[in-house]
Amino acid sequence: MGLKDHKRYSRHVTRGPRWKALRMQALERDGWQCVKCGERRRLEVDHVQPVRTHPELSYRLDNLQCLCGRCHARKTRIEIGLDRPDPKREAWKKLVRETGRNPVEHKGKHNA
Repeated sequence: MGLKDHKRYSRHVTRGPRWKALRMQALERDGWQCVKCGERRRLEVDHVQPVRTHPELSYRLDNLQCLCGRCHARKTRIEIGLDRPDPKREAWKKLVRETGRNPVEHKGKHNA
């Protein structure tokens, strides 16, 4: 079961004007960046305590946090019972991302 098969209990919460206003407050409070990694792109507002287990906290600002897409997906995977990603795979993906950003810098490190 992947994230695409996951039922979004928060769907009914995240559709109205009340949510949109609260979402903006959370983004402003968190400085328009992911609270986990500092990323400023692809921000999503996440319920710290999930709606499926804590529906009474759905519209509480103190139960919201800004996360980038990657951090949000990682948190959701853990919440729905999928294992944490393999650390070796995560290290490899990080290396590939970094190499893609500065190929000359990394090439020089390996040849030295």
